[in-house]
Amino acid sequence: MSEQAPRTLLFGVGLGPGDPDYMTVRARDIILKADRLVHFCKRGRRGNARVTADAIIAPDTAREIELAFPVTTEVPVEDQGYSGPIAAFYDAAAERLADEMQAGRTIAVLCDGDPFFYGSFMHLWRRLAHRFPTEVVPGVTGMAGAWTRAAAPITWGDDVMTVLPGTLAEGELTRRLVDTDAAVIMKLGRNLPKVRRALQRAGLINRAIYVERATMADQRVERLSEKQDDEAPYFSMILVPGEGRRL
Repeated sequence: MSEQAPRTLLFGVGLGPGDPDYMTVRARDIILKADRLVHFCKRGRRGNARVTADAIIAPDTAREIELAFPVTTEVPVEDQGYSGPIAAFYDAAAERLADEMQAGRTIAVLCDGDPFFYGSFMHLWRRLAHRFPTEVVPGVTGMAGAWTRAAAPITWGDDVMTVLPGTLAEGELTRRLVDTDAAVIMKLGRNLPKVRRALQRAGLINRAIYVERATMADQRVERLSEKQDDEAPYFSMILVPGEGRRL
């Protein structure tokens, strides 16, 4: 008789770009059944993934674990003022969740977009997946929600698409933009002026589309060349659609 597979204890659950209608059936099932619901957030605020889950489950303090980031501003990873506190935060969070799983409780970490695409969950996964049975539930990425709501097909024919973090140095951003057919630029925040200059230097400013909070109630879509300010909240990105082969 074969041994029964161990029960999954850790779930990384992708909830999609924000509109709960883009949540998968698998994600909904896990959220309804898990012993603990975990979400990342800023201090004093509910995380966006937890707000998305409100569509199917009411707040329940007995089930929920809030992981509040000590630092939220996007800065270069080599900056010890960011990487040091954040690494310690993930270490402590992982041990907190490990205690729950060692007690036999299932954990569902709620994730914006897809858990394995620039996701905070990946840092917990790296610390815990080798210790506990784990399942990652894919989700619709924020960029897919953005180009769909912007009515901007991102790649045509043989277009090559590059995903860039706005935290890169301006020269590196420019080089990579020149070398690609289509691009998605994420992690804007205070990097938006630098990203705007890189797009101008690459000759792409007139193709660039700014999308904020894609699929959410307060969504904003506009040409970057027409955006008058340099404000860019967390859920924002820039699309540069390709211009490849049309049939």
